[in-house]
Amino acid sequence: MQYTVAMKRVIAIANQKGGVGKTTTAVNLAASLAATRRRVLLMDLDPQGNATMGSGVDKSQLARSACEVLLGECELAQALVGVAQGGFMLLPANQDLTAAEVRLLTLPIGRETKLRIALAPKRDAFDVILIDCPPALNMLTVNALVAADSVLIPMQCEYYALEGLTALLDTVEQIRVAANPQLSIEGVLRTMFDPRNNLANEVSMQLTTHFGDKVFRTVIPRNIRLAEAPSFGKPALFHDRESRGALAYLALAGEMIRREDEAFAARAREALAKDSEFAAALAEDGPPVAVTAPEAQPARAADAAPAEAPPSNGAPDTPHEPAPEALPDTESHAAGPHETQAPQPQSHAYGEEHGNGADDDEAHHEPLGEASTGQEIGEVTRR
Repeated sequence: MQYTVAMKRVIAIANQKGGVGKTTTAVNLAASLAATRRRVLLMDLDPQGNATMGSGVDKSQLARSACEVLLGECELAQALVGVAQGGFMLLPANQDLTAAEVRLLTLPIGRETKLRIALAPKRDAFDVILIDCPPALNMLTVNALVAADSVLIPMQCEYYALEGLTALLDTVEQIRVAANPQLSIEGVLRTMFDPRNNLANEVSMQLTTHFGDKVFRTVIPRNIRLAEAPSFGKPALFHDRESRGALAYLALAGEMIRREDEAFAARAREALAKDSEFAAALAEDGPPVAVTAPEAQPARAADAAPAEAPPSNGAPDTPHEPAPEALPDTESHAAGPHETQAPQPQSHAYGEEHGNGADDDEAHHEPLGEASTGQEIGEVTRR
């Protein structure tokens, strides 16, 4: 069962000054991180092969090493060796790396990216990858810095270590500008620290003032168990897990995990704040208006029925009035300005001209009633 939150980082452990605890930190930090159920790979890029011997692997009996991987003569997976007393994988190295560095210097292009290219296929197979760099700013260290996400700097709290730190930071900045913009400082680790030494306390205070949170709170003390563990071919955690040195590297692993969790939580809060700002801006602007297709309009009454005749003499439209009441005498009312005389029935004129029979005279000479005359006048008026 693996740890739930993977770090997924490549960390180069570098300092061009020798004797500051790079190899000791690489081996014991790898074992401590593996104890937290993380998949750890330790890459030895030092031709001295101290990390290889400290992990219990004989550097003189290697079939494949970091030299063949850098030169592209074999895949990374083919050169890996499992460390039984440590719980991590190891890319071993020996003195052949010196020849590999010379051959890298003869390449016209791409010599600083050899390790990054070789590491790419197996990068996601591990949660943490640690690279033990040689004590020099040579092509091997440059390859490690180009392939890494961050740099962990172990240093002794002495004056010469401060000068070496300045040169290393300049190199890191040049690598960041030229080949690896994502390269950052993982942290500064104070090693072989003796609190009884006033100089050590003063240098430690200067580091904290200059680097701030980049200085790990964990301090690696001087401890005999850390010094003698490589002679047994095992990390101090498996040599004497109750020693101060072993407990210090366990505390360092826990601090790195806590930093990773805090950084993850900070990114989550930042993303949540951006979502909240977007939601607030959306609420101020109001909900989006849905655009729908226009519905079919019902047929109007005017389209179904014939339009009424416009009023005569250009008079404006007036509301519909009810029919006027019946007039007592149609002959006594003269037609108004908008009224016309009711036409006589044609059948009456036809009977007078042609003299029809009695039945026709009775049918056509029957006088109009008052009510019917009023209705006809009303209809003419409306027209």
